[in-house]
Amino acid sequence: MSYLRTFLPWIVFAVFPSGDWQWGALAALLVAVAIIAKEKQSGTGFDALIIESGSAVFFAVLAAVAFADPHSGVHDYSAALSSGTLAVIAGVSLAIGRPFTLGIAKRSTPPEFWGLKPFIRTNVVITAVWTAAFVATAVALALVAHAGHAHSTAATVIQIAGFAVPMVFTVRYVAHVQAKAGQVAR
Repeated sequence: MSYLRTFLPWIVFAVFPSGDWQWGALAALLVAVAIIAKEKQSGTGFDALIIESGSAVFFAVLAAVAFADPHSGVHDYSAALSSGTLAVIAGVSLAIGRPFTLGIAKRSTPPEFWGLKPFIRTNVVITAVWTAAFVATAVALALVAHAGHAHSTAATVIQIAGFAVPMVFTVRYVAHVQAKAGQVAR
């Protein structure tokens, strides 16, 4: 559920009709701000809100562009820019040693595990896979947009795969790591 909440602004933006992209960007911004406010109110630190904070900034800029010029060329590349932005956020989180998945994982993991090398390494691997998926998705969506099919079924399938593949990997990898830890503990 944490990943769904984390990426909810992006999902909201994706489900808005293409012709209403400015409203989709505004709705995504409002969702991102609401998530941040709710999480901060419950005591969550900004280190656990890396994607959410980046989402708010991205959608604020995108909404400003979209309302200023609803026919902007940015529209056709907005899906690629979205994935590219997520790739940058995730990549920077890795580069600074704070994988964005750490904050998500800490929500469901007891604090005594947070500083352990296997926990951190698991999150580095997971964040790296998400980063690679975001990069691949951004490139694929840019190519589709360049070919004039930015708002096609192919673009939708690419966007869905860009989230589904790393999500499935995350679930399976965490299960694998936990199973392996259980074998060592015996």
